[in-house]
Amino acid sequence: MKHIVKIMTLLVGISALWFGLLKTSMVPSSHTLLLPIYFIMCLGCYGLLMVGVGLMRFPTCPQEALLLQQDVIEAKGYLKQRGVDVGSE
Repeated sequence: MKHIVKIMTLLVGISALWFGLLKTSMVPSSHTLLLPIYFIMCLGCYGLLMVGVGLMRFPTCPQEALLLQQDVIEAKGYLKQRGVDVGSE
């Protein structure tokens, strides 16, 4: 619930800023009308950046890899006992 409040507060603030810029003549209206498009583009770039950073910092877990290999060996043994062909080792 906290995140939705933060997001709504951010959207209301950005909308208020945008409407304020539309009402004043500080920025040309042609530029002001494109601000939501720029905002969406920046949000997309930020999302891609966060995905890239997350992929670069993705942790490797050698202990978990060993446990997974042991589980696979155990599952193959179980299936062989049941008569299922699991392929070559």
